Amino acid sequence: MSLTFTSSFDSGAIEVDAVGDDSAELRIRPDVRSDGSRSEFRQWFHFRVGGVGSSGARLRVTNAGETTYPEGWRGYRAVARIDEQRWMRLPTGYDGRTMTIEVPPSRTIEVAYFEPYSWERHRALLADCTARGARQQRLGGSLQGRELDRLIIGSGPQPVWIIARQHPGETMAEWFVDGLLQRLLDPDDAVARGLQRMATFHIVPNMNPDGSVLGNLRTNAAGANLNREWLQPSAERSPEVLAVRDAIQATGCAAFFDIHGDEVLPYVFIAGCEMLPGFTARQQQEQGAFAADFRAASADFQSEHGYSAKKYQDDVLKLASKYIGHTFGCLSLTLEMPFKDNANAPDADAGWSSARSARLGADMLGPVLKHLERTAP
Repeated sequence: MSLTFTSSFDSGAIEVDAVGDDSAELRIRPDVRSDGSRSEFRQWFHFRVGGVGSSGARLRVTNAGETTYPEGWRGYRAVARIDEQRWMRLPTGYDGRTMTIEVPPSRTIEVAYFEPYSWERHRALLADCTARGARQQRLGGSLQGRELDRLIIGSGPQPVWIIARQHPGETMAEWFVDGLLQRLLDPDDAVARGLQRMATFHIVPNMNPDGSVLGNLRTNAAGANLNREWLQPSAERSPEVLAVRDAIQATGCAAFFDIHGDEVLPYVFIAGCEMLPGFTARQQQEQGAFAADFRAASADFQSEHGYSAKKYQDDVLKLASKYIGHTFGCLSLTLEMPFKDNANAPDADAGWSSARSARLGADMLGPVLKHLERTAP
């Protein structure tokens, strides 16, 4: 009996070339657009496998070396869950061309690039937060008609914006926001109470609903990489960015955080605005102080490894955190988490996971409070 494959579900994506009793040859599918055409980005996968016998199965991803970030497969292990149970990491190898995933015996196993965060779960998160006191507001719609919502929490004078999943395949970003929201809405948490007095939070848990459902890594239904659209967003190509940018212009911004995942680097780190021509000594001091506070608050966060300040010289103001930092002169950061594991604190079973992402989100609130206290008018 041959293995069976399906990816016809929310965020599903894989191409199947050949199937045997205990092995298969697969290809990672490019991002897709509403019209059926394909983008240049290729990295995300999510599928279910049935019929795995007592000896397990070997899945060969033959185009891994041709993906957008082939170096991301070195040291990487695919994530999976058996019969809807907890996610774990699978033995995974990469020879520079082909990625091989070893699947254990199972009736049904779900395999993905990282733990998915479904549209259904996203909707449930919004409902849970509003039931606990958050105010939900529709900012606009995606190209395929899905809601683009923000959650508003707190009543303080300093507006703080947090956005996630501009790149839909970076699902750890919404897990991060999930954990942050759970703490921010906890009435017994002193940090949360202090933040709600000092600030009004505007949180967009999913900036790219279409790309999330389509199973894309980086693009929306028009093929736009939203984190290159902030200088000139349009209703035709990037309505998601246009709606959020207009909302930020209306509220102002005292601090901005754009949450992401990095395919290659096995660390948690931030990327700041020091490459901006108008970057001030005050912004440099605030950025350094925030990083120091975050290191003290979380054993997973570090500042030694990250991006060079020269990484985005050509299109710097097209990026969310750089555009906001330049426009408002505030603390404006991109936070990156690994798809692999945190090399400074490895977890042999789970690697970097949804639980660690959520905990990091909760841990960031303490440093945010300290920043607001330092910069309060």
